[in-house]
Amino acid sequence: MLDSADPNELPFHALNQSELQQHLSQLDLTPSRKLGQSFLVDDNISQWIAAQLQVKPDDCVIEVGPGFGALTDFLAGKVRRLILVEKDGRLAKFLDEKYGPLGVEVVHADATEYDIRPLFLEESVKFIGNLPYSAGNAILQRFLDAPSPISNAVIMVQKEVGDRFTAEPGSKNYGVLSLMLQERWRATHLKTIGPVPFFPRPAVDSSILRFDPRPWDELPMHSTEVFGRTVKQGFAQRRKQLHNNLPVGKEEAVAIFENMGLKSSVRAEELTLENWVDLSNQLDPHPCSVLPPSATELLDVVDENDVVLEQRPRSEIHSDKSLHRAVHVFLKSRGNEIYLQLRSLLKDTHGGKWDSSASGHVDPGESYEACAKRELWEEVWVEPKGELTKVARIEASEATDQEFIEVFVAEPKGKIRVHGKEVDSGRYFPIRFIEEWIEKRPQDFATGFITCFKAWRAEVGSDA
Repeated sequence: MLDSADPNELPFHALNQSELQQHLSQLDLTPSRKLGQSFLVDDNISQWIAAQLQVKPDDCVIEVGPGFGALTDFLAGKVRRLILVEKDGRLAKFLDEKYGPLGVEVVHADATEYDIRPLFLEESVKFIGNLPYSAGNAILQRFLDAPSPISNAVIMVQKEVGDRFTAEPGSKNYGVLSLMLQERWRATHLKTIGPVPFFPRPAVDSSILRFDPRPWDELPMHSTEVFGRTVKQGFAQRRKQLHNNLPVGKEEAVAIFENMGLKSSVRAEELTLENWVDLSNQLDPHPCSVLPPSATELLDVVDENDVVLEQRPRSEIHSDKSLHRAVHVFLKSRGNEIYLQLRSLLKDTHGGKWDSSASGHVDPGESYEACAKRELWEEVWVEPKGELTKVARIEASEATDQEFIEVFVAEPKGKIRVHGKEVDSGRYFPIRFIEEWIEKRPQDFATGFITCFKAWRAEVGSDA
């Protein structure tokens, strides 16, 4: 049963259907059935949906498609920061006038184009929204695709779409949408809502879903990019046997299926999420997937002049804080943005922290530049477009984890692809934003990254 709303707890009197119609008339706004625009006019349901987000006073919450504020009424004044993203300019103005005095931020923007990167300045962000039927999937991709600042989400979508998000293998709704979402998130169906609580009443039911992050170690390590490509290929012609949709011959595909314990005649909808991860790994293994355990890796130990003394296992070098060598590479886009990687939680140091595009230790007998090229290939699966540019050299110190470091900048040749063994995920960021991020939240970054980034910026000047 839905909890009753206590009017004394509401910062505003929520709109009933009659009042909503008056506001629509005043704003000269006609809900679009084509876009699936319907507004909640039931306080009990609105309150219940907002409660599923389980907000706390220090939370940052972003709400998409707030409409006239049916959910906002139960969030405003209860969290540290509340951001509303509304595409319709008339509604955005209405919301700003209604909630602005409470410190609520109203952004007039298309949520499918909203830049989520500034949200990484928050500890974590909770997401809520009554998503329009026409754009619900695109909005979720924008906000939930890895790496994402969102910690959990509660949404309402058309039931047909919700069924696809939560679908299990073998069902008619199971497919690309299910797998692309479930790779990173656990989707839970909370409740189905009929047309009655909305104005205008939609022709379909709606589903309320909650998304929580899937534990990072629940699936085998894999490349998200290769996984996504494999899934899309596999479902390209759903009615055909799976081997017909894959970019390998039938014999190779059948051999892979047998290795996975699957029938040669298997179809795409029969594979579990784990099966798809396994298949993607076998079809296109990432360069780093076959690397030996890092702890046993032999590295050069050097003196204070960067002269090689001996070779020892990496784990010993780190524990003894012996001097050694490393590189950092910044991949730069044509738009002058820098790709940052979110380090794998399997890393022995700084797991789960943000770092340079690629970084790593120099192998025995290897030059710094050769190491930089190798790390680009092993970590992000690209080669430099043209020559690497050396932009800084940093002496070994506590700030570099006792590493002599050479820093390089390059433009990537090809599309970046990462693997969970080395890199969780990554994203391009503006240089100015990275500087602000380091200033506000240095704890988000690997120690060596901050040192290298500042050395590079000092070398090229603030205007470069």
